[in-house]
Amino acid sequence: MFVFLLTDIFFYIIIFSIGLYIFYVRKTKDILETWKHVFKSRTGIISIVVLSFFLLIAILDSIHIKEKIYNEQTESFSYESEIKSVLDIILLPTYKNYEKSYSSPFSSNLYSKETIILENNIERRVYPKLLYKGNHNKYASDNTVNILLTFIISLLKYFFVFLIFYLFFYFRIIFKRKNNIFTPFKLNKVFLMTLSIIVILSIFLYELSLQYYVLGTDKVGVDVLYKSIKSIRTGILIGTLTTIVMLPFAIFLGIFAGYIGGFVDDVIQYIYTTLNSIPSVLLIASAILMLQVYMANNPLNFENIYERADLRLFFLCMILGLTSWTGLCRLLRGESMKLREVEYVQASKTFGLNRFSIIVRHIMPNIMHIVIITIVLDFSALVLAEAVLSYVNIGVDPTTYSWGNMINAARLEMSKEPIVWWSLFSAFTFMFILVLFANLFSDVVRDAFDPRSNKNYE
Repeated sequence: MFVFLLTDIFFYIIIFSIGLYIFYVRKTKDILETWKHVFKSRTGIISIVVLSFFLLIAILDSIHIKEKIYNEQTESFSYESEIKSVLDIILLPTYKNYEKSYSSPFSSNLYSKETIILENNIERRVYPKLLYKGNHNKYASDNTVNILLTFIISLLKYFFVFLIFYLFFYFRIIFKRKNNIFTPFKLNKVFLMTLSIIVILSIFLYELSLQYYVLGTDKVGVDVLYKSIKSIRTGILIGTLTTIVMLPFAIFLGIFAGYIGGFVDDVIQYIYTTLNSIPSVLLIASAILMLQVYMANNPLNFENIYERADLRLFFLCMILGLTSWTGLCRLLRGESMKLREVEYVQASKTFGLNRFSIIVRHIMPNIMHIVIITIVLDFSALVLAEAVLSYVNIGVDPTTYSWGNMINAARLEMSKEPIVWWSLFSAFTFMFILVLFANLFSDVVRDAFDPRSNKNYE
């Protein structure tokens, strides 16, 4: 049975909106030409492929289901209370068993010594062996040789997947359009190379995860790599859903303030100036505390812990959106003030076109480049904001997988002896990759949509 959490519904709306925008771009020649400049950039292509891979993981983790189980006593079927995603089902072989406690990456033993009693009643301090991974090599007893053979097997699987992909998607190109067999290889080499590297690494990490804890385990024995992958959805949701919340306030208030002016401009300026005067961390903390009080006083409104955690994540996105629209609003206000004085807007007023029509036909199309640039620039800042807020315990629910919660838990782990470093490293690495390519993509988009840019890409 499919389960639709609150954040799932809004995430589907975001994906649908992206699809509508792509359809709109294909029908609009000037915007299509601008986006073609993005795809002419090597940096842009690599960033799009990597971000699309992260988005695919978030989509798979946003399709939630409840499995059907058979009750032998009542001889009927019912549904489990646990909610799983499609990503959980795919990764199930890699995380279904938990170890006792910490273990370092690729280790075959626990990270801390335990006392055991030998046959002659002699106590001895040893590192216990792991139960499920690290001691069950698939191809060779030596770890180095086994990892190398695993990589080779992953390459062979990649070529098999590539062959199926080639035959399925390019059958029409080769046989119906009478092109030769090498036609598909004329696609962008940077795109093919980036996609190939991602697929190979994904297959390789999946194969390794069946045999080792690639990034170790945490305090309760959970695979850290699995936690890092599950945290991708939280980061993507924070970046996208918050943007959707802030856009209506920023666009409409900014345009009305700049184009209409007068008393309307004064009121809108007063609103966002007042909002900017309130420390955002305190505002978010007070809102989250109010939500916690509500959930504590109304426990029957939530069927399980997943709905509670999802509501807190959704509420956090709302608060971040309501506190982060002021910067874009100020930019759009200034741009609208400039556009209302240009000749074609003045001519529209002369011919009797009403204000709403002028805003829709002339103002909004000419400020969308600022909106797009701001969206892609703010995405990475919002991902980092989640990590900071979760670190100070006013972010997502502690039961939610997020990089901020991992970093928060790593505070105590870093003070242990010996130091437990891999949780912090894993969260940092995944967050660094997402934010890095989001920033690279934003730079390319900014250059493409900037009217003053020469847009010369190799």
